[in-house]
Amino acid sequence: MYLKYKHFFIFILLLLGSFVSQAEDSEQEVSAREVVANFQSQLLDTMKNGKKLGFNGRYMKLTEPVVKSHDLTKIARIVVGREWKKLTDEQKQKLVDVFSRLSIASYAHNFKDYSGEQFEVVSEEETARGGIIVHTLLKIPGEKDVKLDYQMKKKGNEWRIINIIANGVSDLALKRSEYTSILKREGFDALLEKISGKIKLYSEN
Repeated sequence: MYLKYKHFFIFILLLLGSFVSQAEDSEQEVSAREVVANFQSQLLDTMKNGKKLGFNGRYMKLTEPVVKSHDLTKIARIVVGREWKKLTDEQKQKLVDVFSRLSIASYAHNFKDYSGEQFEVVSEEETARGGIIVHTLLKIPGEKDVKLDYQMKKKGNEWRIINIIANGVSDLALKRSEYTSILKREGFDALLEKISGKIKLYSEN
């Protein structure tokens, strides 16, 4: 009887060990390069169906890919710089929410149709502060390639996009210059109104 149960327990332990091994394999870290490539793949798929989807369809389709690949909270914090510390918790949440909608709307507006474009991941490099820059190209038939560099930082155990530099121009730097100026000059509500206005503009064009 003892040997019978002993063999049974050994079988269970081996089975559990197999499940743990499979779980560890499934939780293997996705590299910064893969995060960018996966996002660009979903962006390209949206472009190919862009006209049929319309703005609202593209927005819905891109919401999950943007949220999963971008650190939207960190981006919102960087965009307002030192002013972030002066905001209440409620204001911070409102800013993250509206900025997240702006980010998704921007992609839905700018990548609305397809004419043979392709993305190519070229290389990646580590930064001095533990981040990674993934260098890519947007290849447009009949036009010069657009250089897109994705600045990546870890959020927990996952790589997330915190900035995109297009042909040497930092999207984060442009937004920070504009938004901190509005926040200091006109206040928080004016900033939210400005961002909401941009979202509306994107949805109409």
